[in-house]
This record gives sequence, structure tokens and C-alpha cells, in this order.
Amino acid sequence: MSQVTAIIGLGNPGPDYEATRHNAGFWLVDALARRAHTELRPEKKFLGLYAKARLGDRDVHLLNPTTFMNRSGGAVAALCQFFKLAPTELLVVHDELDLPPGQARYKTGGGHGGHNGLRDIISALGNQNGFHRLRIGIGHPGEARQVSHYVLNRPGKAEQEAIDQALAESEATLPLALAGDWAKAMNRLHSVK
Repeated sequence: MSQVTAIIGLGNPGPDYEATRHNAGFWLVDALARRAHTELRPEKKFLGLYAKARLGDRDVHLLNPTTFMNRSGGAVAALCQFFKLAPTELLVVHDELDLPPGQARYKTGGGHGGHNGLRDIISALGNQNGFHRLRIGIGHPGEARQVSHYVLNRPGKAEQEAIDQALAESEATLPLALAGDWAKAMNRLHSVK
């Protein structure tokens, strides 16, 4: 497996969405930028907020697209074209309805599972099985018709604490993932209950 050189968070731009469940991907990339003592800055050519950061012993591109979630593919494609990145060098961080708050999972390839951000990236890259994902559990409202209202609202206090814990665990396993040691990264992250 090739090594990750870019970490892309998914979410919606603007203060109205900042604290909503759908922005869990942004939260992790924001935390990585803070840890690297760098700032995500607007970068027109990548349609998002971008920084180059030193994580552990490697340099990584960080990107939070500032397009809406369902248009994330343009930002990802622009980053890939500019730095000549293969899809296998990407780690896309996104909220995941099928995992409860407090859980996170790595995954490589697969379909979009109804996630509009992933759907647009797969369409833009034309290679759905290439990129890695970090799925941050936000839980499910119970009924399909409630999903869009649910993801665009803030989690409750206990739920937010569980999500924050999963983000911290994810961050702790990233050095393994970045080094290409997916088995170890998965083993550690997936054993957290």
C-alpha cells in the first residue's frame, strides 16, 4: 500500500455548519493543523483551506474544501492534479452514520455508502477504490428521512465528547497510517470501543 501524503477533511463551510455532525472530517484536519503549529489558509486553486504540515517525520498536505459537501470532488481533484498525487496517497476523513459516536474506522476503497462528499470525490477521481478513508462515527437518527436534518445539526454534549474521543484516538493512530502500517493503525483504532 502506498503512503498517505494528503489528508482531506469533509464538511460544509461557514459558521452555520461549523459545529454540525457533518463537519467531523473538518474537525480532525483542524486538530492536525493545530498539532503541527500551522494554520489552514484559503487557497483558491484547491477550492479550500490548505496547509502543508509536518506530522511525525513526514510532510503532509492538509485540505478542508470550502465548497459544500456535495461538491468536494473538485477540491480533491485540484489538489491531486497540482501535486501529482495518486488516489492511493489520499486519506479522506468524513462523518459516518453507520458507526456510533465514539468509534472510528479506517477503510480503503469501496462505494460512497450514500455519503454525498464521497460520491462527488469518487466521481471526480474516477477511481473509487483507490483512496483511503477515516470514518468518524456520528450515529444514525433511526430513519432515512431524518438523515439530512440529523447530520446538519449539532451533537448533544455526551455525543460530542464521544466524537472528540474518537478524533483523539484517530489522531494517535495516524503516524502508523502515514507510515503505511495500515494493519497496526486499524488494529489499534478498531479495538477502541
